[in-house]
Amino acid sequence: MKLLIFVVGLWAVEAWAVATRDANDQPLNVVLIVCDDLNDYVGPFGGHPQVITPHMDRLAASGVWFSQAHCTIPICNPSRASFMTGIYPHTSQCFGFENWDDVEVLQHSRTMMDYFRNQGYHVLGTGKLMHNRDEGEWSEYGYASDYGPFAYNGKKTVAHPDVPSPYRDEFGAIDGSYGPLMKLEGRVCEQTGNPFTWRTGNWSKQRAYRYESETDRDRTGDELNGDWAVDRLRSFAKGSMDKPFFMGVGFLRPHTPLIVPQKYFDMYPLDEVELPVILEGDVEDTFKHTVRSKEDDRSSDRGAKMHDLLIEAYGGDRELALKKFIQAYLASVTSVDDQIGRILDEIDRSPLRSNTVIVFTSDHGWGNGEKAYVYKNSLWQESTRVPLVIRAPGMSQKGHEVDVPVSLIDIYPTLLDLCALPTNTMKNQRGRPLDGVSMVPLLDNPKRGDWAGPDAALTALYKWSDYYDPREQSYALRYKDWRYIQYQNGNEELYHTKKDPHEWHNLAMNPAYADRLEQFREDLDARLPPAKPRPVPKKSSAEAWKDAYFKKFPAADANEDGVLTWAEYKKHRGE
Repeated sequence: MKLLIFVVGLWAVEAWAVATRDANDQPLNVVLIVCDDLNDYVGPFGGHPQVITPHMDRLAASGVWFSQAHCTIPICNPSRASFMTGIYPHTSQCFGFENWDDVEVLQHSRTMMDYFRNQGYHVLGTGKLMHNRDEGEWSEYGYASDYGPFAYNGKKTVAHPDVPSPYRDEFGAIDGSYGPLMKLEGRVCEQTGNPFTWRTGNWSKQRAYRYESETDRDRTGDELNGDWAVDRLRSFAKGSMDKPFFMGVGFLRPHTPLIVPQKYFDMYPLDEVELPVILEGDVEDTFKHTVRSKEDDRSSDRGAKMHDLLIEAYGGDRELALKKFIQAYLASVTSVDDQIGRILDEIDRSPLRSNTVIVFTSDHGWGNGEKAYVYKNSLWQESTRVPLVIRAPGMSQKGHEVDVPVSLIDIYPTLLDLCALPTNTMKNQRGRPLDGVSMVPLLDNPKRGDWAGPDAALTALYKWSDYYDPREQSYALRYKDWRYIQYQNGNEELYHTKKDPHEWHNLAMNPAYADRLEQFREDLDARLPPAKPRPVPKKSSAEAWKDAYFKKFPAADANEDGVLTWAEYKKHRGE
């Protein structure tokens, strides 16, 4: 009997060892959660003392959170094109709103989902992940981006009926809109005389949105994405998939319009909302506005204009104006936190917990009044800093902070490292290798590890152009204790963030910091590629014919300016 018990015991130990080995050797799944326009208004990141984000907090407590993670460019399309391909804007020249797959370098480089699919993963996504044209990159796709709900006046989508002018009229259904979902019965549009209704969807397709009450309404876009993700995770937990999966979940909030159910607004009573710490006149030693117009004023800078018109809409009452907007922003953050909680619950109560990596982040941040600015797309902390949490079973420390500056560009190589996948993500030689560095050493040793990344996170600035030479753009370098900004026109900003965390005092004009400023200039110069001037267009045969005529008859240049115009050519020929 004792021998039998011993043999059974040995068998049990061996069975346990085999099971453990198999569990440890099984491929890791990946769940990538991306919010839109979410700044540091998340519990441990300390952006707002009143924010209610229990589920994001829970995720941070179970993984490693990066307190100085920064985007590569603080506006939607190029940011997502960058971190989802692992290639900086200055490498790809994708700085704007062009279709990412029309950019040559990105055409020939694999997105995360395409690469994981190529490595045998089932890749599935829902919501806003890249800004556009990525549905074909997924094996399975849920819901398209949904920016609603929108108010609808019978002719077009407009701002929430409670938003006052001129803010609502200038910025419209997206950036000019914030407020709770409500029953619109009896509300009539002043301009059209039509009753307001709700619609939802995106630029290409919209549908009616039904709202009767908090408990009798259609699901919002973010709720539908949460439903879809939970349903698929539940299916995977039951063993419906015989290979690892890579899941992307893109939530819209807190992107404008900041319209979410009333219950979230009720969590932030207006008279109790706290404003950011703002220094009066802080914008006066900054230079962002100088890259927007030749007049060097604020009028053409969207973030400055949103700030100024928001305050004007409330009769000059800055405190009330910012409270109204920030209340809606906080409500939107908490609304998406609930959806993230549903995903975490589904993973944590299933076998998926032991072999699923979770990455949570945002495409860029958002300013709520600091430096007289309400928007994204600045090179200041509010726009560049993003929440970043990584939970990797058996590899990441629990609840530890990393204060080393890292970039969204580092997510792609980190996932390849965690999943033990090859690092060549190019489709061919016309693509580019990954620009980032794996953060796995920081997951194991959050204080520093053996991370091989640069000392500063690099962020570019979007400014519309029909051609982007990487040497003609604006950039910021965020070091652990410093931020250096160099605008394309040569203006500079320098902040000692260790002593000046709000970036209130621009030291770039102070001669005492000349040596440090020069070092940061050299650092930036070393990280940028050579100039890529606009290619000279090939001359048509007609232009070549005119040039040849000019060489033969130089007197044809009637005004002697050295250029033969077609009018001068025709006149000289007597035509």
